[in-house]
Amino acid sequence: MLDGRYVVRSKIARGGMAMVYLGDDLRLGRNVAIKIMHAHLADDENFTRRFEQEARSAAGLGHPNVVNVFDQGEAHGVPYLVMEYLPGITLRDLLKQQRQLTTEQVAEIAEAVLAGLSAAHESGIVHRDLKPENVLLADDGRIKIGDFGLARAVSANTTTGQALLGTIAYLSPELVTRGIADARSDLYAFGIMLFEMLTGRQPYTGEQPMQIAYQHAHSDVPAPSSIAPEVPEEFDRLVQWTTGRDADARPDSAREALDYLRAVRAGDSLAATAVLPATTSFGTVTPSTAVLSDIDRQQLADQAPTTAAPRAAQPASSAVSHASDLSTKRAKRGRVIAAVVTLLVALAAGGGWWFGQGPGSTIPVPEVAGLDLATAEQTLKDATLVAEPFECSSLEVQAGLAARTEPKAGTRVDRGSTVRLCQSTGPELLAVPALVGLSVEDAKREIETARFTFGSVIEQQFDGGTKGTVILAVDTNGEGLGETYPEQAVIDLIVSAGSVPQVAGLSVEDATKALTDAGLTVDSSLNSEAHNDEIEQGKVISAVLPEDTLRVGSTVGLSISLGPELVEIPDVKDMPLQEAMDLLASLGFDATTNVPDSLRTFAIASGTNPKSGEKAKKGSTVQVKAKIDL
Repeated sequence: MLDGRYVVRSKIARGGMAMVYLGDDLRLGRNVAIKIMHAHLADDENFTRRFEQEARSAAGLGHPNVVNVFDQGEAHGVPYLVMEYLPGITLRDLLKQQRQLTTEQVAEIAEAVLAGLSAAHESGIVHRDLKPENVLLADDGRIKIGDFGLARAVSANTTTGQALLGTIAYLSPELVTRGIADARSDLYAFGIMLFEMLTGRQPYTGEQPMQIAYQHAHSDVPAPSSIAPEVPEEFDRLVQWTTGRDADARPDSAREALDYLRAVRAGDSLAATAVLPATTSFGTVTPSTAVLSDIDRQQLADQAPTTAAPRAAQPASSAVSHASDLSTKRAKRGRVIAAVVTLLVALAAGGGWWFGQGPGSTIPVPEVAGLDLATAEQTLKDATLVAEPFECSSLEVQAGLAARTEPKAGTRVDRGSTVRLCQSTGPELLAVPALVGLSVEDAKREIETARFTFGSVIEQQFDGGTKGTVILAVDTNGEGLGETYPEQAVIDLIVSAGSVPQVAGLSVEDATKALTDAGLTVDSSLNSEAHNDEIEQGKVISAVLPEDTLRVGSTVGLSISLGPELVEIPDVKDMPLQEAMDLLASLGFDATTNVPDSLRTFAIASGTNPKSGEKAKKGSTVQVKAKIDL
């Protein structure tokens, strides 16, 4: 339990700085990912500062392609972060499964990564550790960048020579040679990652990290198509643009690269080309050949003004050659146009099948979990579906929000279908088992069997009962439980510490030890003294309890005996006998005499035994001597 709010469940992943666990946010009723720094790093201020920087950096982004950070805290001296939980895999896992991704997969992942980087760069944040391990692919289709643990403000972009902290395979040349990073360094790492997705391998390999670092600094990244010929030219250009050894040759921001990729995905080759600088290609080329294909150049030529400037005269042979080349290009263009027309006809013919009977006739149920009910209903309506709300309990989604759909998100259904939309009522309320009188282990077993979370023994009270048994079950605020309680919520226990040790008649030292061994603190400032007929002077009468409820850890004092209280015997000589006896009785003595009752009226006290002036304890017998005066 962290901060009385987060329950740590199971380990998800381990990194160089921290361990990541699946957890429950009891306050909001949702699953979260909890990143807890390794204990051996907690004393290192540099690591701690970098860990906290991750929270501040990521929390300020709030972008659909960046993992959200919800909270930051410290438990037992170890910092932790609370982030959104994304069930799924990493891009590294996908590369291990497929090795080389399809162009469609690459385009979708690359666009999401660039969108997330754009948000970070526009907020003045550089990731500095972009790699497939930090790209998360959720089961619901979301793609997000995580782990901003090495991120820092762009204004503070210089590292010390001691630490190039990113993964060596994705380090930019400027980081290798000068330890300098800015937004363009992230784009270099993106370009390497793009190369890896397209080809199934990294551009540089070596037995030692320094060998790989040297290649980053002194070699140009090859064209992906040189390894995988099926890679489109547009992706070759994007890799070349983002992996330039000179940072100035790369895009100024992820936004530029994103604009290019979106134009490519939209099929607008001219718009995509317009984004690129004139020198973007593999090898040394002139501006005219750097960005345009033959078809692109021919299209531009067709759109050029008819009043072109005159050209210098060419030799006949050159002119013939030029005409031949032009004819060839026009023929190539004609074949391309014919192919496009044929494709359009085929699409027109197949469109009816696709949207009538094929996959296009159904649509996936959109993800609405976590949205307010009105927004969730509108989302389904926009997807041409009919929402049918109902209530259900949910551990992950707070009460009042949309929890899930039936069928679940991603399921393909017919347009116009009715989709049941669950509005969360929060965790299910369950009956609380009887726990009072059980041992802690038995109580824990009952708690977990009833689908609650056992917290801890928060207090031990001296109640005279059986030590170690449950006195009371409480919530995280220390309040007693009712008949029902939310599923998975934490239950803490108050347990009996047994009886307060009996210390009557013990020495102060022995009494102090007995109370201390029982978990109490003895404070001599709370001590008191009193006369006691039974306990000899200097011995302990009892413990002094300043609190009504005595707990393990409470502070007590000692009541110490002064011994029996002694009273001086008065001088009763020449007093009427009865008066003398009444005086002694008023002082607490047991007054006796040998004079018969019938004669006491005529008797005068002549002394006492013990004698007057001596001291005796209250309750002791004092005999009054008397003489008869007739």
